Amino acid sequence: MRILIIEDDREAANYLTKSFREAGHLADLATDGLEGYAMAREGAYDVLIVDRMLPKLDGLSLIGGLREQKVETPVLILSALGQVDDRVKGLRAGGDDYLAKPYAFSELLARVEALVRRRPGGAGETTVLRIAGLELDRLAHTLTRDGKDIPLQPREYRLLEYLMRHAGQVVTRTMLLENVWDYHFDPQTNVIDVHISRLRSKIDKGFDPPLLHTIRGTGYMIRDSAR
Repeated sequence: MRILIIEDDREAANYLTKSFREAGHLADLATDGLEGYAMAREGAYDVLIVDRMLPKLDGLSLIGGLREQKVETPVLILSALGQVDDRVKGLRAGGDDYLAKPYAFSELLARVEALVRRRPGGAGETTVLRIAGLELDRLAHTLTRDGKDIPLQPREYRLLEYLMRHAGQVVTRTMLLENVWDYHFDPQTNVIDVHISRLRSKIDKGFDPPLLHTIRGTGYMIRDSAR
């Protein structure tokens, strides 16, 4: 899943971002309501996690604005305001679920997964990525090729998901550093090469045709080379 977290408390935001990424998901962060609104309007996310008390634009106004713009991405409101009236206001504003702080991350993850499953088309194109015989289930965190289970480490999973979301497109090293490793600088290491090599050995070795290609001097691409 690709998740947008809109949370101004830096400690809470870092915890959520880290936890979702460790669970194998792609997680982006916005630290105020206006930034979150702009990012959410792009419609590139499977689910939004929104705090109610945000600077510049409060969470309920943010959600209401998105619904007026016909952005139907599922929204889970995560807030310290947990009374019945607070939850009712959140749901009536356009939220799809409401979880009060403090919370258990395992429950939050389960609720997020349930929201994505209930989304129209969520059981198909939203949560399952396919190319040739390779199939990545983003909710179950499973990968198969030609029906054979392939185990992945969390970072390998995030790397493959990002490549498959951009199937047929060249993905540069900078794109991978920023979106898979959350680096906004070049660490001057071979971390990408190592993970690409490991991933290629898992998804291509023993299968035909090869799907993971190196585009020399540019980056990498997932594509069905048999076509």
